Amino acid sequence: MKARRNKKQIPSFRKLIKTSKIKLENKLKNKQFKQQSTLKKYRKEQRKLRQAVKDAVSKKPIPLEDPREKRPGKRIEREEEEEEALPLDMMDEDDLQLMKDLGQRASFLTRDLSSSEPVHVKKRKHERIIDKYEKIPRTLQTAPEKELIHLLPIKDKSGIIPQTREKPVTDSNKDEEDQEAARELEEEIIEDPIRELTIEEHLIERKKKLQEKKMHIAALASAILSDPESNIKKLKELRSMLMEQDPDVAVTVRKLVIVSLMELFKDITPSYKIRPLTEAEKSTKIRKETQKLREFEEGLVSQYKFYLENLEQMVKDWKQRKLKKSNVVSLKAYKGLAEVAVKSLCELLVALPHFNFHNNIIVLIVPLMNDVSKSISEMCCEAVKKLFKQDKLGQASLGVIKVISGFVRGRNYEVRPEMLKTFLCLRIKEVEVKKDTEDINKPKKFMTFKEKRKTLSRMQRKWKKAEEKLERELREAEASESTEKKLKLHTETLNIVFVTYFRILKKAQRSPLLPAVLEGLAKFAHLINVEFFDDLLVVLHTLIESGDLSYQESLYCVQTAFHILSGQGDVLNIDPMKFYTHLYKTLFKLHAGATNEGVEIVLQCLDVMLTKRRKQVSQQRALAFIKRLCTLALHVLPNSSIGILATTRILMHTFPKTDLLLDSESQGSGVFLPELDEPEYCNAQNTALWELYALRRHYHPIVQKLAAHLIAGAPSEGSEALKPELSRRK
Repeated sequence: MKARRNKKQIPSFRKLIKTSKIKLENKLKNKQFKQQSTLKKYRKEQRKLRQAVKDAVSKKPIPLEDPREKRPGKRIEREEEEEEALPLDMMDEDDLQLMKDLGQRASFLTRDLSSSEPVHVKKRKHERIIDKYEKIPRTLQTAPEKELIHLLPIKDKSGIIPQTREKPVTDSNKDEEDQEAARELEEEIIEDPIRELTIEEHLIERKKKLQEKKMHIAALASAILSDPESNIKKLKELRSMLMEQDPDVAVTVRKLVIVSLMELFKDITPSYKIRPLTEAEKSTKIRKETQKLREFEEGLVSQYKFYLENLEQMVKDWKQRKLKKSNVVSLKAYKGLAEVAVKSLCELLVALPHFNFHNNIIVLIVPLMNDVSKSISEMCCEAVKKLFKQDKLGQASLGVIKVISGFVRGRNYEVRPEMLKTFLCLRIKEVEVKKDTEDINKPKKFMTFKEKRKTLSRMQRKWKKAEEKLERELREAEASESTEKKLKLHTETLNIVFVTYFRILKKAQRSPLLPAVLEGLAKFAHLINVEFFDDLLVVLHTLIESGDLSYQESLYCVQTAFHILSGQGDVLNIDPMKFYTHLYKTLFKLHAGATNEGVEIVLQCLDVMLTKRRKQVSQQRALAFIKRLCTLALHVLPNSSIGILATTRILMHTFPKTDLLLDSESQGSGVFLPELDEPEYCNAQNTALWELYALRRHYHPIVQKLAAHLIAGAPSEGSEALKPELSRRK
């Protein structure tokens, strides 16, 4: 019985097909009926119009005749000469009475005025066409044709009964009344002109509007922050305020909305990337909480995408400098809006490197690093540096490096040097250090099952298993990111950086990018492959000898060369004497003014060339550099003098036999040649550090202390020893 009931309840496939056919037929009938009715009306009106025009053209006007002269059944001949129209006072009484009778009759308008027949005479067979047309009633007087709507049929025992319904006719009188009311209101508004506001009143009104907008923005933002999942739709309402049309407050409101949305996205964005759902995931049944979370994620991603598109459009409008049709924002205000948009993009670049559309933000920011506007360029460069410094894994850094490298290459290396200086903030050195420590401390190998069975008892195997499980969990917790993945990313990043550097060294040696390239090579030289060392040193020496470089650029070349030789370059049999000679020559070319950039590079070079390579440096070379450094300390500003004297102190500790320069009576073979640019052959052992006595009378107190300390032989104890706060500094 249950099976039969179920069969009765579920309609068969044939019935479903049959009913669906009936529905389609009804729809088709409705459509055909509407088309036919409209065509009929149109044809009828056209036919009437054509007939009326034809009749009006063909018919000739017939003058009124005297009814007394006209006899029924006979044709009246027209007189050749027309009689003049008589006024009323000159007409006969019979004529006047006839005219009055005709005027009182109802059929006067429908009859031909030339006939004097009575009203109820039978219609003639050959009646004129125009009379027929006039007698046809007007279509406006008749009721409109009722349109029928075909409904779903009813199935009965006898068969299928079709169902129809009259289409409801809308009342046009109401619409006319509404239009008249709207016109009256418009007339009233036009009659009352708006009073022009003074400047003070205008400012007060603007302040009031702005306060209202601020309160609205704050209310929306606080509602979203309190419950992001429930109020995600309010993000759209807040984003719609980016299109503010009130010219008084449009620019200010748009800036406030940009910053508010940026802070909101930073707060409510999850710490993972949201991927689109697959078809299988969409079709599966899920809980209400999961469905709510999915809706929140989809809404967040879509609104974030639209927000980024709006920011991009603002920057484009500023670049193109085209005024929009709405004319709400002036051309001058475009720059302010663009600066706020770029600042928001920079904040999102740094704050949300893990979230969706991060690569799109990178593509927007990198060209702006080379912008003509210095403020925007600096803002973008600082954001990229910040991203490099905080990026531990290296995924975001790799994306930025790829885009920068492609951009520099596309512009034929004609970009700002600040773009390449951002490479110095990459965190690649730390990974290499971790790699070395892992090589030294190799991971502990766990015992196999066979080894355990041979050496351990059953109870010991049980304990060992639990111990190994705990060690594995600790290791997983300690290494949150995969070291292999990190190393792979950093290796790829470094390859792109070096490719960019080498291309510039090869193709654009006179480019303003060269100092940034040399500085970058000096920092990452220890990570360069040994195969490139020989070629790179040859290129650096060629650049120095060419004479096209400034003293600062040549110092970077020297620094890079010695960084290469101090790392993996120890295995190479290369004599760097030419680089020592160049540095010795360049010391007197340093800027003695306010800038100290050159002095800082010199001190770094001396640390690499003399202190770290003390075993490869001869005493003559060390004496020559100490003498020239003390001479240089007399020419530069006090802060540079302090750094030079501190370096001299370190060299005197590194090379103890250089204290003979403090003794004026000691003499050797030859005469000191201060103008000779060869440190090995200038006979520095035959001179003394008389400059220290001049520096002891320097106006700067710390310079005085350092000079007195060096004259005493740089002791670590005693009255002439430096205080800890000075001696511990680099």
